Amino acid sequence: MRDMTAFSARNIAQEVRAGTLDPQEVVEACLARIRERDADLGALTYVAEAEARATAGGIKARIGAGEALLLAGVPIIVKDNVWVEGMPITQGSRLFAGFQPPRDALAVARLKAAGAIIIGIGACPEFACKGFTNTAQRGITRHPTHPDRTPGGSSGGNVAGVVAGYAPISLGTDGGGSSRRPPAHVGLVGFKPTYGAIPHPYGFAEPFWNITCLAPIARDVADTALLFEVIAGPDGSDPDSRGIAPKVTISVPSLRMAVAPMLGLAAPVDTEVLEIFERALAKLSGVFSFTHAAPQWPADMTPQMLMAAQHAGLAAIHGATWRKTPELFDPDIAVQIERGFTLSGVEVASALETSQTIRRNVGAFFEEHDILVSLTTPCTAWKNDRTAPATIGGVPVEPRGHAVLTPMFNHAQTPAISIPCGKDSLGLPVGMQIIGPVGSDWKVLAVAEAFEALLS
Repeated sequence: MRDMTAFSARNIAQEVRAGTLDPQEVVEACLARIRERDADLGALTYVAEAEARATAGGIKARIGAGEALLLAGVPIIVKDNVWVEGMPITQGSRLFAGFQPPRDALAVARLKAAGAIIIGIGACPEFACKGFTNTAQRGITRHPTHPDRTPGGSSGGNVAGVVAGYAPISLGTDGGGSSRRPPAHVGLVGFKPTYGAIPHPYGFAEPFWNITCLAPIARDVADTALLFEVIAGPDGSDPDSRGIAPKVTISVPSLRMAVAPMLGLAAPVDTEVLEIFERALAKLSGVFSFTHAAPQWPADMTPQMLMAAQHAGLAAIHGATWRKTPELFDPDIAVQIERGFTLSGVEVASALETSQTIRRNVGAFFEEHDILVSLTTPCTAWKNDRTAPATIGGVPVEPRGHAVLTPMFNHAQTPAISIPCGKDSLGLPVGMQIIGPVGSDWKVLAVAEAFEALLS
C-alpha cells in the first residue's frame, strides 16, 4: 500500500488530475497521521477535519468541469497568523481566542482556487514574534525527529507538520527568518520571496511594515516553487504588491556567485555547523564558481537595533491591552512591548534608517553579484527547555544570537531561500541560505534546485 503522506505536492496534483489518486484517500491518510502524532508533537492548533473532507469531495467535480488545478487535492498547513475564513486563527495569542477571520487572506483564496486542501493550522508563538514555538493552546511544539529539541520559530508548527507527514507543503510567514530558520532546523526548504511578490492585503496588523512576507515551505525546491507559482502575482488590493522577473531558463553555472558563511558578521558559529557548510560548498565548487564577498552592513547594526521598530510596533498595536490585561500575554512578548514603550522617536527613526541603509547596501552588492550564499543559522536546533540557545560556538549569546543571518534580507526586501546542506553528528539538519536581488525570485529558486541536486 502506498504511503500517501510521503507524496510530493506535484505528484499528488498530477495523479489527482489524471484520476489515479482519490483526494479523499489523501486527506484520510493525512488525518490519520495527525491523530497518530500531533498529541505529542503539538504542530497544529486546529485540525480542519470536516473542512478538508468537504473540499476533497468537490475536487473531482471541479476537474471534470475543466478547471486546471495546479494543487489538485494537495493538503496544506496554513500558519496561525494567516487568515482562513471559518477557521480559528489566533496568532498564538489568548487575545484572539475564538477569532474567525471575516475572509480569506488573498494567498489562501488563491490556494483554494488552485485545488489545495487546508488540513490544519500550524502553531506559531504569540504574534509570530519569537524564534521558539510555544502557544497558549498547545504548549511547546516539538522538533519532529528530535522531540527534546525545538523546530525554532515562528513557523515551527508548519515545519514540524510537514516533516511529520501531515501535508507536503505549508504556508508560513517570514518577518526576520521565521520561514527560513525553522526549515533549516528540520531539513526542509523555506522561501522568503521578494517583498510584495505574494500580495497580502487582508490580515492582522503587522508590528513592522514592509518586511514581512508570506513564505512557501516544502520538502524540496520543486514543491516550494509550485506553491510560489500559485500564490504569487500582483493584485490591485495590495498597494505593496509587485511583479517579478519572469520564469525563464537560467544558466546557473554562469551566474556571479558570492559566498560568505557568516555574511561578514563578527558573530559566533558552531564549529560543526561551519564544517558542514564548507563541505557542502566544496561539492558545489566542482560545478559552480564562488568569490568570497558580503554586503557592507551599517556600523551600528545589532539585533536589538533591528528589533526596535518591531517592539515599538507591538507597543502601538497591543500596548493598551497589555496594560489592562497583562495576564493574557506571553511574558516574552510583554518584554518586547515594554521595550517598545521605552524607545524614543529618535531610536525608532534610527532603526528605520538602518533598515533603509541595509536595503541600499544590499542593492549595491547585487550590482556586482547575482547570488549570495551563506549559512541560514549558526547553530542547529537547541533543547526545547529554553527559548534560545545560551551559547553558540562556545560563546555566550543574546537571545537573537541564533537569528543573526536572516533578518537583513527582510529589510533588503530580497528573495532568500534555505535548503538543507547536511546533518551534524546528532542527525540535526543544517541549512544553506541563497539570496538574490529584488525581483529575482525565479533565479533564486533555479539556483536552489541546482544546488539541491548536488547536495541531496
